[in-house]
Amino acid sequence: MTATAPAATATLAQELVTLCRAGRHLDAVETLYSPNIVSVESAGTEAMPAEMSGIDAIRGKQQWWAENFEVHDSKVNGPFLAENQFAVQFEFDTTFKPTGERSRMTEMALYTVKDGKIVHEHFFYNAQGA
Repeated sequence: MTATAPAATATLAQELVTLCRAGRHLDAVETLYSPNIVSVESAGTEAMPAEMSGIDAIRGKQQWWAENFEVHDSKVNGPFLAENQFAVQFEFDTTFKPTGERSRMTEMALYTVKDGKIVHEHFFYNAQGA
């Protein structure tokens, strides 16, 4: 089976993976995301809701991550292409700075592309021991 993704989706997907591998997640948001992006986490809190909309909210989420997690190691696998979507697997070894708790996490992200920009992202987690 071969991927049937349009060239624009495949290019955007590879750009996202390249930036994330370099630890440049905010640069990916700034250059590849639609101003009207919708981001969905599989879980949320009152302080960090599961669903957020708009580029400013996503910038804030990225800033929160950078301020609260020390990343010891990360791996970015993919992209895995479809017609107007792609998936990327992320593996993180982090320490949550407020508590000092170290953990490993794997997540899959499903991205939807429209008009050359990422318009929707959805994250699915598999924390170690879950």
